[in-house]
Amino acid sequence: MANRDDDYSDSRGGDDQSYDQSYDDNGTRDTRDNDDADRRYEDDPDGYNKGKSYNDDGEDAQLNGNEDPDRMNLTSSALRPFVIISSSYLLFTITDGAIRMIVLLHAYNKNFSAFEVAIMFSLYEVAGVVTNLLAGFMGANWGIKVTLISGLSLQLVAYGMLFGWQDDWDKNTAIIYVTIAQMFAGIAKDLTKLGGKTVTKLVTPEDQDSKLFKLVSLITGWKNSLKGVGYFLGSALLQISYFTALITMMVLVLLAMPWVILSLDRNLGMAKTKNASFMEIFTLNNKNLNWLSLARLFLFASRDFWFEVPLPFYLRSPDCLGLGSTFCNTDADCGRSAICGLDSGICENLNIGGGCGGLGMDRVYVGIFLGGYIILYGQIQSWSPQLVIGPLDQSPPNKLAAVFWNFINCLPTVIMAFVMHFAVAFINYKVPSMTIWLIAIIGVFAFIFAVNSAIHSYLVVKYAEADKIAVSVGFYYMSNALGRLFGTISSGILYTWAGENLGPEAGTNATAGLAACFLAGTFSSLLAAVVTLMIDDQEEGLKCGGCCFLIPAASGASQAYDDDKIDENDDEQYDDGFDDRDQYDKQY
Repeated sequence: MANRDDDYSDSRGGDDQSYDQSYDDNGTRDTRDNDDADRRYEDDPDGYNKGKSYNDDGEDAQLNGNEDPDRMNLTSSALRPFVIISSSYLLFTITDGAIRMIVLLHAYNKNFSAFEVAIMFSLYEVAGVVTNLLAGFMGANWGIKVTLISGLSLQLVAYGMLFGWQDDWDKNTAIIYVTIAQMFAGIAKDLTKLGGKTVTKLVTPEDQDSKLFKLVSLITGWKNSLKGVGYFLGSALLQISYFTALITMMVLVLLAMPWVILSLDRNLGMAKTKNASFMEIFTLNNKNLNWLSLARLFLFASRDFWFEVPLPFYLRSPDCLGLGSTFCNTDADCGRSAICGLDSGICENLNIGGGCGGLGMDRVYVGIFLGGYIILYGQIQSWSPQLVIGPLDQSPPNKLAAVFWNFINCLPTVIMAFVMHFAVAFINYKVPSMTIWLIAIIGVFAFIFAVNSAIHSYLVVKYAEADKIAVSVGFYYMSNALGRLFGTISSGILYTWAGENLGPEAGTNATAGLAACFLAGTFSSLLAAVVTLMIDDQEEGLKCGGCCFLIPAASGASQAYDDDKIDENDDEQYDDGFDDRDQYDKQY
């Protein structure tokens, strides 16, 4: 029996489907009194953990206090920070999604080009790069409470500044002013996100990788869904007025602040062993985290090459036919999203810099389209462990699962680029068919990208050091912001100038511009997959369901798996049919 336990200790890993049993450093099974479920293990020459408390299942009960992780509920002291921070983070996320739609659609109606709007968002993303570095430092030294309050406060500053955007400003003045306002919004987002991401690690026990994966996926997925709600609210409130949209979002930010100020421990998230130095922000000694961060850069660029600026511009842009040639008396005589020139009496593009050849949607429908994508993406991300990764037997995921899904991420964007160039629907401007193509391809991309994002969100907290979680997550999301910056600026350039110029009343060919953006996103996904291959985390191989390995597990891991793993049904038999571990050992 001792030999079996030694092998079992080597093979159990961190999966929560393994035996819930405690082992010492030498692989010898700890024994305990069955009548005392919280027995302390005293100093022992064989390496027992001194003074550590265990629950009925042999799991560590020391989680942010003396909470049993299997008995935690929403009122427990261990989960209270999670509830408060997550609620504030999710409420903030609505305002983060709304501010992008408010600025983008308001700028479109003021005749700003895609490239000019991309510049407006540039400091939002640059601020994310710097803030993620400093937020990790702040979180490690001053706690998550400080970063969360700072983020909510700066969001109020950003919305307050947008009240000052004047209609009579020249373009350069407006771009500079709005870009600075967006900078504060970018700082706010990443300060607030730090708390929402790191609290999952702080409330999840060590060696509970699957539970951590599900918790990270849940909070991240709901964050993205509520950001989609923000996209819709921002565009819908613009139909009432620009100022109504701003005031509504400021009220939501104010609702989140009291709970954070009054209920959070200021020490939450601080480094436990010593204060983090500024150089620790870069965590250059963590190879896996560094490669994952670079892969994250290309992964998010693959989406933002076409999503954040080009897609909403394309959805708003009118049909090219008749622009500059059709005479008119009112806007109704022109196509959707086209206007009748006051001086010329000829149909013109509402926004020359936005191009033509798109779907000509009203602002509220653009918000519904983009918001629907983000809500779908968020919900898939929330349930990806149960609906996708679990059935494929890839949970908890490793680097091979990330590479696999990165390659799949290339398919919808390359297909869409090909369709926009060669499909009859886009050549002959068949709006119903164009709409179906866009919904289908973007919906498939949302599914695949959600799985990718869920895997990445899990891997970052897996690779991060527990007592430097704020620093590690801050460094990782710095790369996320760099990817968004790279994708956003590049997308503005591609969308604005890739298509042929069709005249001063029409602008450029927006279909060709968006197709170029989709193609750039494809190459970015490929780079993410290649970079992820550099991570050292492949011992368990890559499975595709319970019957086959796409990539076999390492020989040692495979042998241990074959010899020692008892499946979930046997584990349930232990839980339900045996009174103690010794009785279970005799059976197996």
